[in-house]
Amino acid sequence: MTSSFERAPLSRRNFLRATGGAAAAVALPGVLAACGGGSSGGSGTLRLVGVADQQKPLDALTKAYTKVKFNASYAPTDQVQTSVRTQLGAGNAPDVHVVFPGNGSAMSMAQIAQAGLLADLSDQAWTKKVPANFKPAYQLDGKTFIYSPGSSVIGAIYNKKVFQEAGVEPPKTWSEFLQVCDKIKKKGRIPIALGAQTPWITQLITYALVPSTVYAKNPKFDEQMKAGSASFAQSGWVQALEMYLELQKRGFFNDNPNGTTFEQATSMVATGKAGMAIQVSAVLPDFRKAATNAADLSMFPVPGADKEADVWIPAGVVVGVGVSARSKNKDSAKAFVEFLGEQRNINAWSEAVACVPFVRDGSSKIDPVLDPFLPFMDGGKAVPFMDQAWPNAEVQPAHFAMVQELLGGKTTIPQGLAKLDETYRKK
Repeated sequence: MTSSFERAPLSRRNFLRATGGAAAAVALPGVLAACGGGSSGGSGTLRLVGVADQQKPLDALTKAYTKVKFNASYAPTDQVQTSVRTQLGAGNAPDVHVVFPGNGSAMSMAQIAQAGLLADLSDQAWTKKVPANFKPAYQLDGKTFIYSPGSSVIGAIYNKKVFQEAGVEPPKTWSEFLQVCDKIKKKGRIPIALGAQTPWITQLITYALVPSTVYAKNPKFDEQMKAGSASFAQSGWVQALEMYLELQKRGFFNDNPNGTTFEQATSMVATGKAGMAIQVSAVLPDFRKAATNAADLSMFPVPGADKEADVWIPAGVVVGVGVSARSKNKDSAKAFVEFLGEQRNINAWSEAVACVPFVRDGSSKIDPVLDPFLPFMDGGKAVPFMDQAWPNAEVQPAHFAMVQELLGGKTTIPQGLAKLDETYRKK
């Protein structure tokens, strides 16, 4: 399903005022050629800044690309968003840097590109292979400004040993999901590890449920929001947040989610203290790294409906990279991105972060844990991550704050969604 991505004006001067942020390893498979693609490569050193989740694939790919040297650094998503955003506004951004797909955060493709801060990549061969339904995540006004290897999903990363101990299997409906959580809790384990102290984590349960509570019933919801004929407060967002809080009321989360970090929640699932975490598949490598045995972990779609046929899932383009429009090494930086767009490198990055390549060939390997999600993606029951269709960079952090306030008992669902609607309508 294609989502409609509205763009809000963002000048260079106002760029620093915007706020936002959202997230995404195992060793790269195969052997990568030690030469770069493209004809405009250069010499010297390229400065690259990415989020920590990109480090292993980019470390391998920068090592494989020998036309230039790299000065690469990585940090958690929230830190990188702040630092790179500041550098972009000051005119000293890295040559190659993290960019989030679509629109809706201050570091998203549309927000940065319309401020004139991203180089146009449209002349590169890989851009012609981007599927039509993915183009809004990659393009602004028909021009491509971000490279991303493919799409990831949001679902439950779970510990198979904990599930076996509780005598449960991955559920297919919401009522079954609640039963699974209840049985895990009765075994003395935490059903769902939630690290809501890390802001971007707060959105994931909402995003896992909204495809079923909103888009399965109204696939045109984004278009109606854009036109002003729909609202968060008068939609299935209410039901999704009620379900979110039901999990808390039943004691299915760890104590004090707002005081728990992503890393702590990851450890809970990896070590078997918790049964699962609702997460984006791109962070599977983090969970596997923390586990004694990576094979103990798998993943399933979160069923947000009481009928299996009514379950939809979120599937969005993963965080990628772009080239600074002001880079003094722009040609060399673009040549590196063109190298990333070669099929073998699309495959390698995708496999490293457990995502589905945007274009596949016979050598493409999809992580087996994603198999349960493929029927939804191939059957038209998958929608982009919600923030990728939002019109400004303030809705996403407002969503983060709303969830933290709901978990802390400091707001109500009607109050929270009214504020979200108000933020969405800002010009």
